[in-house]
Amino acid sequence: MSQLVLKVDVDTYRGTRIGVPRLMELLRRYAADATFLFSLGPDHTGRAIKRAFRPGFMQKVSRTSVLSHYGLRTLMYGTLLPGPDIGRRCADLLRGVRDAGFETGIHCWDHICWQDGVRGEDLAWTERQMVLAADRYADLFKAAATVHGAAGWQMNLHALRLTRDLGFAHASDCRGWHPFIPVWNGEEVNVPQLPTTLPTLDELIGVGGLDETNVHEHLLSLTREAPVTGHVFTLHAELEGMKLLPVFEKLLLGWQQQGYTLAALRQLRADLDPLTLPRHEMIWGTVPGRSGELLVQGAEIRREASR
Repeated sequence: MSQLVLKVDVDTYRGTRIGVPRLMELLRRYAADATFLFSLGPDHTGRAIKRAFRPGFMQKVSRTSVLSHYGLRTLMYGTLLPGPDIGRRCADLLRGVRDAGFETGIHCWDHICWQDGVRGEDLAWTERQMVLAADRYADLFKAAATVHGAAGWQMNLHALRLTRDLGFAHASDCRGWHPFIPVWNGEEVNVPQLPTTLPTLDELIGVGGLDETNVHEHLLSLTREAPVTGHVFTLHAELEGMKLLPVFEKLLLGWQQQGYTLAALRQLRADLDPLTLPRHEMIWGTVPGRSGELLVQGAEIRREASR
C-alpha cells in the first residue's frame, strides 16, 4: 500500500488551542497517523498585514476568507494585541499530541517573523530563531526534535545547514515531487527533504470553480495514481482543523478508499536510504494559488557532476 503523509502546520495560538484537538480526534477516528509541526514562540499573526503589498496576496485573501478562518483576535496579535506565547501557554496540549502517538516537530519560533524574513537574513538571525525553537521543543518534550518543516516553505542556506547541525533526521521545507538530498548552490546538506507534493486547500479554493463543496474531488483526482514514494499533503490547524474540517474528513475517507496508508513523515523517512536518494537543487519558484516565491525541488544533480 502506498503512503500518503499528512503534515499538519500549526501556525497560531488559536490553531493550536482549537484546531489541533479537533484534528487529533478526527485522525484517531480514521486510524490515521500524521506529523504535527508547531510554532513554539509568540503568535504575531497581525504583522502579516505587511503582505498586503505583495503581488497576489490580496487576491488570495479574497479567495480564502482569512478573517473567517483565523478570527479577528488572531489578526490583531503582534499589533493591537500582544502575541501569546504558544509553547508556554499550550505546553500540555503539545505534549498530548506526542502522547497520543503522533510525530511532533518544529515549524518555527515566530511564524510571521520567519516566513516574511528568513530569505534575506544572515547566520546570526537564522541561528537564533532555530535555536529558540529547538530549545523550547527540548524543554517541552524532554527530547530533541527530529523533524523540521519550515513556515511558508521559506528557508535560507544557513537554515538548511542548521537542519543538519541541530540533528534533524528529516525535513519537509519545500515543495516537490519525491524525497531527495538537497543541494544549495552546489553545497550538499545531507538531511533528507520530504517535500509537499500536493496543492493545499487554500491554494485551490476559489480557483477554477473549486469551493468547499467540491475541492476534495479535485484533490482525490490527483491521487488516483500513487507515485512510488507516495504523497505528502500539508494541512493547517487553522483551516482543516476548523472551518474546513468536513472537507478534510472527505479527503481522509477518499484516500483510504484509494488504498493509501495515512502516515507521518517519520514513516516515509524510515523507508529511505540517504546514500541512494537522488540529489536535487533547492531553488526559488512559484506555486499556483500561492503568492510570492517559495522553495521548490529543482533539477536532479547527477553524482558525477556533483563531485
